[in-house]
Amino acid sequence: MNANRVKQILSSSADIEVKYNGASVWIDEINEDGRTATVHLRGPLEERSNVEIGELMEEE
Repeated sequence: MNANRVKQILSSSADIEVKYNGASVWIDEINEDGRTATVHLRGPLEERSNVEIGELMEEE
């Protein structure tokens, strides 16, 4: 995935499924460096992680 697509997903009202290492995640924000994003797992856990945008995969 690239930074522009992450921005599109963040501004969309649609529920777009994104995966990181096979796990479904919510994207919270794109970080200032433009190469990483803050995400958290879908579900009850609220633990946030900073991940490389290139490692995020959009489910079609």
